[in-house]
Amino acid sequence: MAKIYFLSTGTPTPTKSRFGTSYVLQIGNDFLMFDCGPAATHKLVKLGLFPTQIDYLFFTHHHFDHNVDYPCFLLCRWDQSIGKENILQIWGPPPTKWITERLIGPDGAFNHDWKARVEHPVSQNVFVNRGGLLPRTKPAYNVFDIGPGEVIKKDHWTVTTAEAKHMEPYLRTLAYRVDSDEGSIVFSSDTGPCETVKKLAEGADTLLVHCWDHQEKMATDLAKTIAGTLDSAKIGQESRVKRLILSHQGSNLARPGSREKGIADISKIFDGEIIFAEELMTLELK
Repeated sequence: MAKIYFLSTGTPTPTKSRFGTSYVLQIGNDFLMFDCGPAATHKLVKLGLFPTQIDYLFFTHHHFDHNVDYPCFLLCRWDQSIGKENILQIWGPPPTKWITERLIGPDGAFNHDWKARVEHPVSQNVFVNRGGLLPRTKPAYNVFDIGPGEVIKKDHWTVTTAEAKHMEPYLRTLAYRVDSDEGSIVFSSDTGPCETVKKLAEGADTLLVHCWDHQEKMATDLAKTIAGTLDSAKIGQESRVKRLILSHQGSNLARPGSREKGIADISKIFDGEIIFAEELMTLELK
């Protein structure tokens, strides 16, 4: 049974209950991470997972609330390894490869960190005590810049991408659909009403949509870049999905009472199951 871990379900505005965006989808023994927002690595551990369990990382786009914990995750996953883990696979729209190399590549911003851990005797001893064998190798990863229409096939699941409408032409944004024997789920990312995302989500079991606020609170320009409550409902209903998960909620929508109104408004249009995501919750996707 597939399971989703909600590491972060917020926006660029930090609140006591949510900040940034990051999710982990478990399919069998595979863990797929989508985005890596603020403190995602720490939240991962809070949910009982560990960075070395994550072999696949997908970025929807490169706003900081979706990627700012990336250097922490890269370094922590490498530092906590003993050299026997799978090589991390990373996909995302450009400039995913550029960012990765400039963080952890030979001349990246953190090369001083990992070079010291590779070469210094104390760090080598820590690595050996953890179960590693010298010589310690530098960080290894495979990173790919991808675009809409890409299909990534593994043994037990397939990922398909589509263009989302968010901050073009300044940022490219992708939505992802994961199909497996455990069902299908679509991560819409930040997007306004978008035919390509609707088509990607068509007939899926679950659609995780980023829903900013009540529709009447959404300015016209804002509604073109991220969904409000009614647009979220329409995307789900027109795509004929069974379950709609609301995430990336703004502070107004997330308030008690306000969220219930939002769910009630959505239920007038969308006739499937509606779930309001909270940080550090887990959900079995039956």
